Amino acid sequence: MTAETLAPGTWQRFTAAPHRIMFLAGTIQALLTLTWWLADLSGRYAGWYLPPQWPLPPNWIHAFLMIYGFFPFFVFGFLMTAMPSWMGRERVPRELYVPAWLLMVPGMVLFYIALFAGKALMLVAIAVHAAGWAIATYALARLIWTGPMQDLRHALVVVVSLAVGWLGIVAYGIGISGEADYLVEVSKVAGVWFFLVPVLLAVSHRMIPFFTSRAIPGVQVYRPYWALWVLLGCTAGHGMLELLDARRLMWMFELPAAAVALYLTVRWQFHRSFQVRLVAVLHLAFVWVAIGFVLFAARSLVEFATGGEVKILGLAPLHALTVGYFSAMVIGMASRVTLGHSGRELLADNLTWYSFLGLWGAAALRVLAEFPGVRPAAFTYMTILSAFVWVACISVWALYYAPIFWRPRADGKGG
Repeated sequence: MTAETLAPGTWQRFTAAPHRIMFLAGTIQALLTLTWWLADLSGRYAGWYLPPQWPLPPNWIHAFLMIYGFFPFFVFGFLMTAMPSWMGRERVPRELYVPAWLLMVPGMVLFYIALFAGKALMLVAIAVHAAGWAIATYALARLIWTGPMQDLRHALVVVVSLAVGWLGIVAYGIGISGEADYLVEVSKVAGVWFFLVPVLLAVSHRMIPFFTSRAIPGVQVYRPYWALWVLLGCTAGHGMLELLDARRLMWMFELPAAAVALYLTVRWQFHRSFQVRLVAVLHLAFVWVAIGFVLFAARSLVEFATGGEVKILGLAPLHALTVGYFSAMVIGMASRVTLGHSGRELLADNLTWYSFLGLWGAAALRVLAEFPGVRPAAFTYMTILSAFVWVACISVWALYYAPIFWRPRADGKGG
C-alpha cells in the first residue's frame, strides 16, 4: 500500500462520487465471483480436487453472486453518475450512496463467509445486502420526483427494474430459508429477465447512440422508443414463459426481439464504431443481444417442432446474454465513465481494448461449449477455460482501473 493510499483525505476522495466506490466493489466482486466459480467447476466437473460441501447447490450460489452480487455494483455506480445528467437533476447525495455501499459490501462479505459458516449467516448477508439495495434504489427513484417531469422513460424503466431486482433478492432469501425451492428459480428468472435485461437495454438505448454521435462525425442520435418497447415487451414475455416452463413458445417473443436488436445494431452504425475503440466496445457488447435472442429462438423452435423431444443449445443463449452482453456492457460503460470522470482522455488504450476482446472471446467460448457435437469432456474444459480467460481479463483491467477509483482526478478537479 502506497503513501498516497494512506494520505489524509483518501476516504473523502474515494467517496466523492458514487461510481468510485461502486465500481471498485464491482471489480472486486467480479474477481471473487468468477474465481469462486472457476474453483468450483475445477473440482465438480474436472475432478481436480474434492470441492467443499456448500450450504446451497453451487448453481444457486453462482446465480446469486452473478445476478445480485456482481452486476448491481456497476449498474448502481453507472446510474448514480449518469441519471442526474439525463434528467437535469442535482447529483445523488453522498448521504444516500455511501450508506447504500456500506450495507451492500458487508452483505457480500458475509455471503462469502456464509459459504463456509452455513445458511443462517447467509440469510443475514442477504438481508444486509437487500437493505443497501433499497437505499440505492430510493436514491435513484427520488430523482424522478425532485425536478421537472420531462422525459422520464429511461429513468422509470431502470427504477422499476431495480425494485423488481430487490424483490428477487427477497424471494431468494425466502426460498433458501425453507422448502420453497421454487422461489429460488423465480428469483433467478426475475433477476435476469425483469431486472438486468431491462436495465441494460434501457441504458444501451439511451447511451450507445449518444456516445456514438459524440465520438464519430456524421452520426446522428437515433433512439426510437418503439424499438425499446418491443425489446422490453419481448423480454417480459420471455420471462413469463420461463416461469411457466413453456420454452416451446418462447420463439414468439425471441424472433421479434432478435430482429429489433439486429436492426438497432445496423442502424447505430456498428460498422463505423471501430473508428473509436471506446465506442466499439459498447457496440460489440450489444451484438450479443441479437445473438442471444437468435439462439433462444432456435432452441425454442426446435422444441416446438419436435414436441419437446429434441433439445439443443442448453444454456448457450443465456450465457450469450449474461457473459456476453451483461459483462461486456458493464465493463465497457465502466471504462468510459471511469476515464471521463477522472479527468483522463476518452481513449481505450491497448490494455482496455484487448482486455475487452478477451471478455468477448470468453463469452464466445462459453456459448460454443453448448453447441451440438461438443463432447462432455470438451464441454468441461471449454467452460473452465472460458472462466479462466474471463478472470484473467478482468484482472488485467482491474490493475489499471481500480487505482483510479481512490486517486485524485488527473485534471485536478474534485469528484
